[in-house]
Amino acid sequence: MSSLFHPLCGSNLSTFMRLLTTNGFVSPQRLPQAGIALAFTLLRWPFSTVERLMIDLTRGQRSPIAAPIFIVGYWRTGTTHLHNLLSQAEAFGYISPLATGLPWDVLGLVRMLEPLLELALPSDRYVDNVAVKPDSPQEDSIALASMAPVSYYHGLYFPQHFRRHFSRGVFFAGCEAREIDQWRRQHVHLLEKVSIHQGGKQLLIKNPVYTGHISKLRAIWPEAKFIHMHRNPYVVFQSTRHFFTRLLPELALQTYDPEQIAALIEALILESYPPMLNALLADSANLPADSFVDIRFEDLEANPLGEIEKIYQTLELPGFVQARPGFENYLASIQGYRKNSYPFDSETLQRVESHWAPLIKRWGYTPPNPPGVA
Repeated sequence: MSSLFHPLCGSNLSTFMRLLTTNGFVSPQRLPQAGIALAFTLLRWPFSTVERLMIDLTRGQRSPIAAPIFIVGYWRTGTTHLHNLLSQAEAFGYISPLATGLPWDVLGLVRMLEPLLELALPSDRYVDNVAVKPDSPQEDSIALASMAPVSYYHGLYFPQHFRRHFSRGVFFAGCEAREIDQWRRQHVHLLEKVSIHQGGKQLLIKNPVYTGHISKLRAIWPEAKFIHMHRNPYVVFQSTRHFFTRLLPELALQTYDPEQIAALIEALILESYPPMLNALLADSANLPADSFVDIRFEDLEANPLGEIEKIYQTLELPGFVQARPGFENYLASIQGYRKNSYPFDSETLQRVESHWAPLIKRWGYTPPNPPGVA
């Protein structure tokens, strides 16, 4: 059964009301979730308003935050593993689970109620066996979904409009200029607060959507650095399909036809992978040599410390020797982790190859045999 505490409990009132009024009815069985989210939004409003004003009014009195390091890659390419691993270095900051859930209240309510709020954290991410702890680094997708009207997560909240929200959230398709500007402002606002929360450390930011938006991020953060993860596309397809279909029952505020939404999810995955990766290849072609590194998941899995050292050397990051014990301890702690496994039928393999052949060939991947894991 889904939790009564929906991610929109951390939204602001204008975002919450816009979603409710532009996406049709909330299903009766999900009205308690929507009602609790609205109540939390209203109760938090005075605190989040004060925090927003304080950040805006003191912006000129603070040093600019260090340009982030963005971990990009299509869904389920191993970016979470890399994010968790790199976050063991004391030099890096990241978005915590509580900051993800309450992005408007990172410096106020989160700090005041941290022990209590930590009790509400899920034991894992629903889609796999990765544990969620108070210090687990998170991507900024859910946070931004509670701050602005453009997010693919809104399709998971309102599946009757899944394609529209996916296209808007991943490609900004059909978005007005003011909506893209609002996304940019909230992105910066969130990272400013997270930087303060993390003591001014250089931030590690992970988000699959950013795979296709390196140019937009460089326009905001000219000195930003990027780590791209790629993985066997056949495995990526199966795992991404599992990701979306597993999250829907947890997050959907509307009823939906499981067969129709499953077919739509498959189509969107097959359609979106090439343009996102082609955009990344184009955007990264002219980046400075110390601003972009490409990592193969299978190499990271086989030789994690060697690949982490490669990242440090390519991006000219200091402190690998000092951080190495933390990396080693983390790797030792997850030795028993078991990845999800999926069957691979010939029809699925053919569909993936027919849509993604150029990228499969570019990276030299072959169909999993025996069936792969993700």
